[in-house]
Amino acid sequence: MMNSKPDFRVSVAPMMDWTDRHCRWFHRQLSARIWLYTEMVVADAVIHGDRDYLIGYNACEHPVVLQIGGSDPVKLAEASKIAEDYEYDEVNINIGCPSDRVQSGSFGACLMLNPDLVAECFNAMQQAVTIPVTVKCRLGVDNQNVEQTLPEFLRAVTNAGCQRVIIHARKAWLEGLSPKENRDVPPLDYKLVREMKTLFPDTAIELNGGLTDLNMTLPAAEGLDGIMLGRAAYHNPWILSEVDDHIFGDRAFSKTREDIVRKIIEYTAEMEKTDRSSKAIIRHIMGLYAGLPGARLWRRTLSETIAKGVSPSETLQAALDVRLDMQGAA
Repeated sequence: MMNSKPDFRVSVAPMMDWTDRHCRWFHRQLSARIWLYTEMVVADAVIHGDRDYLIGYNACEHPVVLQIGGSDPVKLAEASKIAEDYEYDEVNINIGCPSDRVQSGSFGACLMLNPDLVAECFNAMQQAVTIPVTVKCRLGVDNQNVEQTLPEFLRAVTNAGCQRVIIHARKAWLEGLSPKENRDVPPLDYKLVREMKTLFPDTAIELNGGLTDLNMTLPAAEGLDGIMLGRAAYHNPWILSEVDDHIFGDRAFSKTREDIVRKIIEYTAEMEKTDRSSKAIIRHIMGLYAGLPGARLWRRTLSETIAKGVSPSETLQAALDVRLDMQGAA
């Protein structure tokens, strides 16, 4: 199932409230090859907020990308320079999020209606840094004829110099659908994304949206330059342990889930001394045993133990002990 393109990428999508630094650290334990993305951070927050808290990361996360939201070229350029100073490998501009909060700020998916502004933003960002700047977008929004408007959008950003675009293969409906509903309707259109590669052969195009396992992912992305896994990687993170072997031909992943949990316990015990957000690791690993006997017991033990005020590392140890006891009794 190896991919033949030497620069093919596999990445985990930026997901609000999910892909924080603890989640990214965890995912890195499962794959050395994946590209990791931060949650979207608004340009104003990057410029004026607590930067170490908002965009700090563990060195093991590389390659790691900071995704920025905004529509002001000057602010986006300044935020991109800050990202470069923090030694991010890339910066990505969000042109795909459909939430009301994003729309009220005039960025995210609504910017697909203004490709010239996106091109201006991209140009300002790329001129400010030496690291690559990329674009993540949807097929289009609302009643756009995406067969016509998506090529127009890509032409604008590629003429501005963009060399890599991640396309979520679904329209965003800005009126009448919630962000949650926007993840499932309207239908996905992988064929249209592949057609964009034919129209823009010199642009690296990655496929995002609805990719649930590696067996279906590579055929869907045939001819493209990468795949971006989203909710599947979060709810069933063990699929990431297959990436290096199955897609890149590296040595097969040899660690067990229990090995990973022990490493997470060490990490969490250290982090919880100074980082109150370390509790988040509990929800990030809920799906570690997805599809296996005892998965529900694993999740319940984590949820009930952390709810009692037990520290994250002790909660993890308790869940691991239950897991090992169950295996011993089998």
